[in-house]
Amino acid sequence: MTVRVEVVGRGPDLTMLHGWGLNSAVWNGLRDALAERFTLHIVDLPGHGHSATTAITTIGAMMNDVARAIPLRSHLLGWSLGGQVALEIARCHPDRVNKLLLVATTPCFMQRENWPHAVSPDVLADFGSSLLNDTAATIRRFLALQVLSRPNMRDKMAILQREVTSRGNAGTAALAAGLEILRATDLRERLASIEHDSLVLQGEHDGLTPEPAGRWLATKLPNARYVMLSGAAHTPFLSHPAAFLQELDCFLAS
Repeated sequence: MTVRVEVVGRGPDLTMLHGWGLNSAVWNGLRDALAERFTLHIVDLPGHGHSATTAITTIGAMMNDVARAIPLRSHLLGWSLGGQVALEIARCHPDRVNKLLLVATTPCFMQRENWPHAVSPDVLADFGSSLLNDTAATIRRFLALQVLSRPNMRDKMAILQREVTSRGNAGTAALAAGLEILRATDLRERLASIEHDSLVLQGEHDGLTPEPAGRWLATKLPNARYVMLSGAAHTPFLSHPAAFLQELDCFLAS
């Protein structure tokens, strides 16, 4: 099966990649504003949303599936796992990418020796165990972690959960495979060859991809600029949409 891509808007191409466990509905709050000035290619990653029947195995396979589905020379916006996929597309299919926008993205999601800026193996193992018992509750917990229980985000997250569910939940097998990709992927040694103009945008209080990981990522990409959004967590495009859009527009217009 092929990756599902929704195309809307007018202007330069901008491809949008969501994170683990969710789907393209995460971009609904930005969709109308961005569609006024960009042709949006809104992707459901393999195993998620309307691409649920597309197999998910490794980040390489996911990257190749997405790369085949997007236009040449598109700006590429990736959030969380979508940011890791975007990095691999830029590295392996550089002609597919114009500028690279990486939101709450880390080159290595799980803690390793000499890499403390990440979640512990126990956290990922706990998510994996929870998936087998109650998939819906695990996704709700994941959403709660993304906003660190910020009161002003609770209503937005309730709306987001309804919108995500309306596109179909990822199956347990796809969610487990996605967690394995997050556990196994380490892109730290692959960054130097990615020469695209890049913006690394990080939330100050991100508990899933910590701020030092984003800062480190920006120092290792040859042509990257780093922006930290004060007060934001793992979903700065939801909690701080005006500031997020301002940074995006400034970067893509330069």
